Amino acid sequence: MLATLSGTLALLVGLAVLLLPLLAPEMSRPRDSAWGAVVLLLGLVLVTSAERFTGSPMLAVLCGGLLIGRLGGEVLHWRWTLLSPEEQQRLWSLERWQTSLSQLAASSGRLLAVIAGTGSSLLGALQRPAKAKGGSGKRWVRAEPAPAAEPDAQPGAEPDGQTGPEAKTSADQEAEVSGDPTVVVSSFQEIDRLIEAASGQAG
Repeated sequence: MLATLSGTLALLVGLAVLLLPLLAPEMSRPRDSAWGAVVLLLGLVLVTSAERFTGSPMLAVLCGGLLIGRLGGEVLHWRWTLLSPEEQQRLWSLERWQTSLSQLAASSGRLLAVIAGTGSSLLGALQRPAKAKGGSGKRWVRAEPAPAAEPDAQPGAEPDGQTGPEAKTSADQEAEVSGDPTVVVSSFQEIDRLIEAASGQAG
């Protein structure tokens, strides 16, 4: 119970020190935010582990809390004495605290807006790959066109390499082109007669 109360008080003090640059800039120093975070951490430890602080550990926590409070009071009093009378009077005015609270509310609103925008962008970035994976399961493949059929052979054409009685030899084809009849010779005498006849026609 005592540890929980001490932790709650430490959380409040740490939050006040953390917000001191926004609420009272005249009383703050550059490293106050870091010390406020340390006091907040101490309060969290005391609250979350309150059942462990019994007996002598609880006595040590109380002594540490008293020392921290004493030192904090001395620092606060010293900073107060460094202020001018005008600054001290301004800190006691109600308008001054209203202005500080309005600035704190505006800063908190901007911080929440930034956090919300960052969270939405992260969610969108995480959801895009899931949609891409879900849509890539079905793919459309265009069918390739069938090869064109070869034209049929002409009915009157002879296939290559055909042999037989209907196939014509090259000699017969040359004779048909030249128009001369084919002469069959059976002896050398007929050859001589053909030569003489050809020479007589030429003469």
